Amino acid sequence: MEGKKRRQKILIVDDNEMNRSILMDMLGDEYTVIEAVNGLHAVNELQKQASDIDLVMLDLVMPEMDGLEVLAVMNQRRWIESIPVIMISAESTSDRIKKALEMGVTDFIGRPFDDRIVRRRVLNTLLSSAKQAQLESLVAEQMYEKEQNSLLMIDILSHIVEFRNGESGLHVIHVRRLTEVLLERLAVKDPSYDLNRETISLISEASALHDIGKIAIDEKILNKPGRLTDEEFKIMKTHSMVGAQMLGGLAVHQGEPLVKIAYEICRWHHERWDGRGYPDGLRGTEIPIAAQVVAMADVYDALTSERVYKAAFSHEQAIQMITGGECGSFNPQLLECLGEAADTLQEQLSGKGEERKPQFELSSIVEKMSQHTELSASNRTLRLLEHERMKYSFFAAMSKEIQFEYTMSPAMVSLNAWGARSLGLDEIVKEPLSDPRVQAFLDNGLEEKIHAALYSTTPDSPTVSLEGKMNHGGTMKWYRFVMQSLWSEDEPPKLRGVIGKAVDIHSSRSYLENLERRASLDGLTGLLNLTSAQKQAEARLRDNPAENYALAFFDCDFFKQANNTYGHLFGNNLLIHIAEKLQKTTRVGDIVSRVGGDEYVVFFQYNQELEPIIHRIHSALQGENFDGFTISLSMGVATTEQMGPDFTAMMQAADKALYAVKQAGRGQYKFYDGSETSLTDAKGASVYTNQSEIIEFE
Repeated sequence: MEGKKRRQKILIVDDNEMNRSILMDMLGDEYTVIEAVNGLHAVNELQKQASDIDLVMLDLVMPEMDGLEVLAVMNQRRWIESIPVIMISAESTSDRIKKALEMGVTDFIGRPFDDRIVRRRVLNTLLSSAKQAQLESLVAEQMYEKEQNSLLMIDILSHIVEFRNGESGLHVIHVRRLTEVLLERLAVKDPSYDLNRETISLISEASALHDIGKIAIDEKILNKPGRLTDEEFKIMKTHSMVGAQMLGGLAVHQGEPLVKIAYEICRWHHERWDGRGYPDGLRGTEIPIAAQVVAMADVYDALTSERVYKAAFSHEQAIQMITGGECGSFNPQLLECLGEAADTLQEQLSGKGEERKPQFELSSIVEKMSQHTELSASNRTLRLLEHERMKYSFFAAMSKEIQFEYTMSPAMVSLNAWGARSLGLDEIVKEPLSDPRVQAFLDNGLEEKIHAALYSTTPDSPTVSLEGKMNHGGTMKWYRFVMQSLWSEDEPPKLRGVIGKAVDIHSSRSYLENLERRASLDGLTGLLNLTSAQKQAEARLRDNPAENYALAFFDCDFFKQANNTYGHLFGNNLLIHIAEKLQKTTRVGDIVSRVGGDEYVVFFQYNQELEPIIHRIHSALQGENFDGFTISLSMGVATTEQMGPDFTAMMQAADKALYAVKQAGRGQYKFYDGSETSLTDAKGASVYTNQSEIIEFE
């Protein structure tokens, strides 16, 4: 029994409810009709179900977003190519009607509506669209079939070679995928190669034929487990010329780009950058880029795969051998590409190549179809793309990504359903940059960061990512933004928008920040440790080298005696007490740290007389009774006026002054003046004394 025939769906867009009702009465019996109260609502409906809508009946004059703005969006997102539009309006201005027709409107119906005219024009438009779709579908199927047949023949031929060569069957797949990865990186690194998607696809497909000439090589040589003799190796090397001759001898298809590229790869994939390859001894850019890339892919997979004559090398060994020149010399740019891809190369080769193939082929077909301006996307392609969109939306919702698309003209942002709910926004927001709800999310300079990131992109390198805080529900939360800029086809190209996603990384970022904060602190006192204090101090010295800074380095006299007399718990409490007193005595912004044991450092900026500041810090603790123990501090002080903006030099100078105090009897502080002389204590450690006046504690 035949299934129920699908009713065609019409979207009526009009801000006047009476007009929508009249059209619904005229068309509702034969068609499924949905309504939109304005242009913004219409774009929202199209975004959700463009593949199911067969016709749009669009009012010209509406609030929020008028008919021409809707047409602009439909052109920008290429909905106009598969969805016919009938303009409905009492508007009779010839310029506006002309503009609408230029933007792709199929027909025009004026008000008041005539039932017979409306029905006939709707039917004619749908019939015309159906014929066009049928033609496009036929062309798409033929192109798809041709693409599949070509790849099938390539796979058959290449796997025959692998079978005779005793290989696993994965070599061709790996070389194809590696070739694609390297070409994609090279396309970004050096646009002069003009490696567009179609060219990358052709080279990747042709790479499968790189060893086709091995069909003519004796299997005894191909599968010999040991080292080849000079004569055998000479025979083996002929496979590159044999493969090229096979392709060059084809009676047909000589003009096909695939055959031309395959010929180059077969003949020259054993040439090397320094001219020491074979068969023609080409060097440098004399070697076609397709052959250069396949050569590197071939070598990498050969190294990492087991062969009858060798065991497999590890990924790391293979990378090192190629970059170290053990496998011949390669284009320096390609070596950079290999290095950049190295971290993810194994993952990309781990069985995902075949899963990726249908989508890659589909992209190739869609690109080829788009070159035919008389055709728009076929129904088959639309169904496939809609299916992919649904899958991606589902996965995005599960992973809680905020997906967005922003266009500059008309200025609007489209959000995925989960993202809109998460942010409390509509799925379509017009003029977002002037919308207070959107602006609330872009506080704290996020808008400027995104703007700068997008304008740093180019048509050849459109992808950018950044991390920033977004105001979400009154809380500043960390998000990672991954975006791709969209460019016009003008010359020069103009930035016209962006697509991207925002992923909540607040928990992981906060966890890392907390770890970093904890790692920067002394576990006992809660003060900064010396490493973190030094980093902060050096940053200030670097940013403001002309300012005056002082460093006070001191320790607690007789601390070992306190430990021995009162116990280590007492000693710990004493160190904590000193830290708390220091934090109360110093200013906000001063850097206070525990160096280790009973030693502390205070680093600060000063614009007034320094001695009273040091005196205040020292006297805050000196002579204080702590549970029966009298605190005594010895302190050395150095400044940038003496040592320059050099933290290490200041520490060394303050250390010398500190030991001069120690030698003079403790419980005092001294400013380094360069007159200290080195002594050696009983343990052989280097200490310092001072022959100038020591300031006594009052």
